[in-house]
Amino acid sequence: MYKIGIDIGGTNIVGAVVDMNGEIVVKKTIPTLSERDNGLIIADIIALCKSLVGDSPSDIKSIGIGSPGIVNPEKGTVVNAANLGFDDVPLLKMINVELDYPLHIGNDANCAALGESVFGAAKGSRHSVTVTLGTGVGGGVIIDGSIYSGAFFGAGEVGHHIICIGGELCGCGMKGCWEAYASANALIRDTIKAAKDNPLSHINQLIDNDLEGVCAKTAFDAALAGDDVAIAVVERYIDYLCAGLINIINILEPQVVVIGGGVSGQGDGLIEAIEARMDKFALLGERNVKFVVAKLGNDAGVIGAAQLAEQGVLK
Repeated sequence: MYKIGIDIGGTNIVGAVVDMNGEIVVKKTIPTLSERDNGLIIADIIALCKSLVGDSPSDIKSIGIGSPGIVNPEKGTVVNAANLGFDDVPLLKMINVELDYPLHIGNDANCAALGESVFGAAKGSRHSVTVTLGTGVGGGVIIDGSIYSGAFFGAGEVGHHIICIGGELCGCGMKGCWEAYASANALIRDTIKAAKDNPLSHINQLIDNDLEGVCAKTAFDAALAGDDVAIAVVERYIDYLCAGLINIINILEPQVVVIGGGVSGQGDGLIEAIEARMDKFALLGERNVKFVVAKLGNDAGVIGAAQLAEQGVLK
């Protein structure tokens, strides 16, 4: 028996047949073409599901769909997904017209957190938080083996809790959001500023004095080479990263915090730096929280979506 997971992105829609161990046995990708009418996008999702059913080596037990934006899993609707142009779209009802399978839906970031919880870096835990450090800061909260989506289905937006009143402008329009300090974009912004202010820094050597060459990895690489300017940038970044993590831990007390996204490529070094600060600043009861790097990569969302029907089941 297999399950299908669908991960709707702004650029691509990924679908996969997933076995009971979380292994992908068939995977297909189609362009989203998000500027189109909702009906055309949904027709493509239905066609993708039918194709996956046809290619599955065995019967399909259920279909789970991860969508960006605010999702109401009880009604099966996408309340709002700006980058898709979805507004109160009864997605599951529309799909169910042509596909007679148990259907489930969740927010895409929450699906990724569920995937990591059941089959990835947080496997074996009942309570976990996944934080993705990319263009923004995303997240998902798993409580007792299930997604916590809140009273109005918008919970888990960890990147938008305020850590500095009147601080840096965030992409959401607010000031001082954690995302404005802990995202890869924030790190790039601070690295560029440091390079401009310190032309002799090793940062400039790494990018051949071309600021457009700065990426989230640049400051870490320069810091490893012993550059004091880069070390300061990295230390400040990790301080802000940990400020948000401490808040999350003190409020939710998960067993595991999974760190994903581009910045997580720093691996064990990043985890060790986080753990050092947690020992210093977190409350005594939270010192047992485990920090790990995400394992499922870009497949976390589609694997988690396939798992939506099994939330809360002990593994």
